[in-house]
Amino acid sequence: MDIAVRYYSRSGNTRAAAEAIAKAAGTEAVSADAPDAALPGTVDILFVGGALYAYGIDRKLTEYLRSLKKEEVRKAVIFSTSWVSKHAIELIRKELEAKEIPVEDRTFYFRGKPGEKQLREAETFAKQFLA
Repeated sequence: MDIAVRYYSRSGNTRAAAEAIAKAAGTEAVSADAPDAALPGTVDILFVGGALYAYGIDRKLTEYLRSLKKEEVRKAVIFSTSWVSKHAIELIRKELEAKEIPVEDRTFYFRGKPGEKQLREAETFAKQFLA
């Protein structure tokens, strides 16, 4: 199974969640604005995450989502962190669905800075999709 983890993080909270998910999936978490963020072909699952900034997701994540092609992603799984709300999940979902990429109903979210408990929960969440 080909798995990819992409995220955008300003504070490091979403990056921490992405790294925990990537650890469970046996892959690397890559920032959406990194030179190697493009998918290496078709992936079975794309874990994708971001946070809410001034009522929207960061422009860099939006640009990345809009660069995806439906042929590259069999299913997307969304995760998010935020100090404010879970609204980033719906904004990410909207961008993916506009590209006709199937999106898993289950999502992962935690509020604030992650501790060990939240990072273990992120790993457990990811493992649900890897069986």
